[in-house]
Amino acid sequence: MNVNLILEEGMRVRGTNARGMTTLFDTNGDAHIATSASPMEIMLESLGGCSTMDVISILRKQRRTITDFRVDIEAERAEEHPKVFISAHLKYTLTSPDATLNELTRAVELSQEKYCSASAMFIRSGCEITYEAVINLPQ
Repeated sequence: MNVNLILEEGMRVRGTNARGMTTLFDTNGDAHIATSASPMEIMLESLGGCSTMDVISILRKQRRTITDFRVDIEAERAEEHPKVFISAHLKYTLTSPDATLNELTRAVELSQEKYCSASAMFIRSGCEITYEAVINLPQ
C-alpha cells in the first residue's frame, strides 16, 4: 500500500492512492478558511468507515435488508500535544425491515473487537472506544 501527498495551496493537501483516488486535507487554523476536512476529522471518518464496512458486510451475509445506515461519532482529544484522541463514541443507526437489534449489536461487537483495523489502531494508542446500536423500522 502506498500514497503520496502534495501541497496544493495554503494548507490544503491532496493525497492520492496507488489507484489514483484522492482525498483532500486542510486545516482551519490561523485565520485560514478550510476547504476540506482536517486530518484528524478524516481519521474519525476512517474509524467510522472501516467499522461500517464490517457491519454492513456481516448483515448482508445474514441476508438482512439495509434501508439506511449511519454512524455518528463524538470524540475527545487530549489537551496537550500531540492531542491524540482519548475517547470516541460511535452510534450505529440501522433502518431495516428484517434485522434485529441483537443482530446489529453483534455485528458492531465483531467489528470493534475483531475486524476493524482502524479501531484497533485507536485502541492501541490509548483511545477508549464505546459504542451503541439503534435500529429503526422503515416507514
